[in-house]
Amino acid sequence: MHLLGRLILGAFALLLAVPAGFAVLVLAVLVDPAAQAWLTGGALAGLDMALSDLSAGLPPEGVVLFVAGLAKALFVLLFVPPALVGLGGEVLGRRGLVWYGAGCGLLTAAFPWLTRGAVRAGGGTHDAGLLAAEARLTLILFVVGASAGLVYWLVAGRRAGSTRGRRWAEDA
Repeated sequence: MHLLGRLILGAFALLLAVPAGFAVLVLAVLVDPAAQAWLTGGALAGLDMALSDLSAGLPPEGVVLFVAGLAKALFVLLFVPPALVGLGGEVLGRRGLVWYGAGCGLLTAAFPWLTRGAVRAGGGTHDAGLLAAEARLTLILFVVGASAGLVYWLVAGRRAGSTRGRRWAEDA
């Protein structure tokens, strides 16, 4: 019965953590100039793709693919890190604020680096402006993940772990 209660509480915590992370992401994108430039470039590319499809008499499949890709990226960035950190916290019995906040933030910030791969286009030459923009976006993703992790901790993480194991350790 305890397991079912923890599963329901964890699902409720995720239900609150994901919108909190999304709200911080939207706020950060609206405030940060590098993120604004990235968002504007992506929006203009999507609009150009849709208009070129429409002018050629094709259905706007590119827009559907763009929206599907955006939904997948948001799922990976906003849902997966709090779910993995929450599951790890439950299994390991972690209750710490740092586990949920920093762990979720680090995982969220690391996902784009892990999915991009090790090889970069351009043969290893790095532009200082590009590196600065990547560092700022990584910091934004860390803050997004940390906020989602902290909301998860507030709802479910403070009482994580098995109560039976703790009772047994207290009796011994």
